[in-house]
Amino acid sequence: MRFIYLISVLVTLFFTTSCAQNAQEAKESASADKGNRIEVLDFYGTHRCVTCKSIEANAKYTVENLYPEASKSGKIVFKTINVDEEANYDMAEKYEAVGTALFLNVIKNGKEKHVNLTDFAFLNGMDKEAFTKGLKEKIDAELKGL
Repeated sequence: MRFIYLISVLVTLFFTTSCAQNAQEAKESASADKGNRIEVLDFYGTHRCVTCKSIEANAKYTVENLYPEASKSGKIVFKTINVDEEANYDMAEKYEAVGTALFLNVIKNGKEKHVNLTDFAFLNGMDKEAFTKGLKEKIDAELKGL
């Protein structure tokens, strides 16, 4: 009788542990997927020229209008960072941004990949159509890897 009781307890423990482990793995997988995203980071200084303002406007337009669902879900995020504010010093230093700069921060499984688009942004900043098309191509290429 004790043998049957012991077997029942062991089987119950096995299934309980197995189910708990599967639930934990599912939770970790869900949080890893949620963390995978692209951040479009627009760094700027307090005093900006027309091109710098256009870069921000065009980047924001691209994210909000070409990726509305991804933007709402947080898969693609647009952020502006004033490098002149002390609170943003560490982030500006991390990207080596001392003024206007545009980056994609691709976050996959907790690892970051920085894509510097500053030259692209200045070359196309005043041409909304070329800027939007080019930024879309770059974001689409990175989305394939997420």
